[in-house]
Amino acid sequence: MKWVTYRVNHQENVGWLSDACGEPYVIPLKAAREWLVDHGIASPPEVNTLLQLIESDEENWNKWEEIQVILDQEQEWIKRVGLPHERGLLSSPLPNPPSLRDFYAFEAHVKKARERRGLGMVPEWYEFPVFYFSNHRAVVGPDAAIKYPKRCHALDFELEMACVIGKEGKDIPVSEAEEYIFGYTIMNDWSARDIQAKEVKVGLGPAKGKDFATSLGPYLVTKKELAPYRTANGRYDLEMSAYVNGKRISYGNFKDIYYSFAEMIARASENVTLFPGDVIGSGTVGSGCILELGPEVHRWLMPGDEVTLTITGLGSLTNKIIDE
Repeated sequence: MKWVTYRVNHQENVGWLSDACGEPYVIPLKAAREWLVDHGIASPPEVNTLLQLIESDEENWNKWEEIQVILDQEQEWIKRVGLPHERGLLSSPLPNPPSLRDFYAFEAHVKKARERRGLGMVPEWYEFPVFYFSNHRAVVGPDAAIKYPKRCHALDFELEMACVIGKEGKDIPVSEAEEYIFGYTIMNDWSARDIQAKEVKVGLGPAKGKDFATSLGPYLVTKKELAPYRTANGRYDLEMSAYVNGKRISYGNFKDIYYSFAEMIARASENVTLFPGDVIGSGTVGSGCILELGPEVHRWLMPGDEVTLTITGLGSLTNKIIDE
């Protein structure tokens, strides 16, 4: 399933995206529950947000998967109650996730980005996956405007994939970590590179250089939906591209990631509890940012630029940069 959070009259609601009619419609969860009642079918517990649904349990997730299959046959009903998928309708699937960790898991990106700064690889990078905490209250969704940060002169995008934790867990072993994933989405880790460069010299990692915005969306795709793309080593064969003003400047594939999401989850849960809705970012795919590509490929982003990230099976995530 492709779960979404959508806006109607400035109010956020939960639903899913259906392609059963040949064009995408957002199916309101409320309308689906009403259909079940009208047909005498037991409905899962009522929820008002996607986070509440994730916090329920796996039995409810599976029940909704079964219900979608049933309702996909009701095409006239879909056309009557569904909302045409138009720009501006969707919010971030999780507008306020409980936490946001971003890893650094693609070797090609790490090597090239460090090389651009005259640095070699750090041996410790190969010992365990590393992450930093980003601002989980600065999450935006598809088509949201990104305000150009103050004192920034080197704004960058970062092409990433993220997983969302589905159930509570602590000290999760790698062998069991996949069981804790609810689904996946696209992530754009916006970066003020000049601010970030000064901050990391202090030794505490990025702060204001990453503090202003992170884009997630357009929907949250379940593991079952992505199963056809799964590889033998636990990765996914998903093409990843980034476009600036309609021109593709970045291309990679998620299967090339060095650390799997299972390994990231094991690391993140060591000595601490992960909770439903926690977001785990993969880090940037190789060639997935201007810092890595260099000025010979593209200048830093400016107000008026539109950035679109696409990942096979996860859709497209577009944002436009505006003046502060």
